[in-house]
Amino acid sequence: MTEILIKNQIRRLRFENGEMTQDELAKRAGCTRQTINAIEAAKYGPSLELAFRIAHVFQVGIEEVFQSETNDSGNTKSK
Repeated sequence: MTEILIKNQIRRLRFENGEMTQDELAKRAGCTRQTINAIEAAKYGPSLELAFRIAHVFQVGIEEVFQSETNDSGNTKSK
């Protein structure tokens, strides 16, 4: 079975956007600070809608915020 790991650049993008807080990003993306914290720590994968809203806050494409890796029987591949 293929495992998909979602990586993100939220922390870097927050820093590059005036050191935006998790709370500020959450308010602008329409979710809670705890949700942003969990996504940033890779403990939770956002819905597609939330992923697009987060990218919209940073005015970048979704692929600049989120990247996926697959893990096939011990082999990791970046996408």
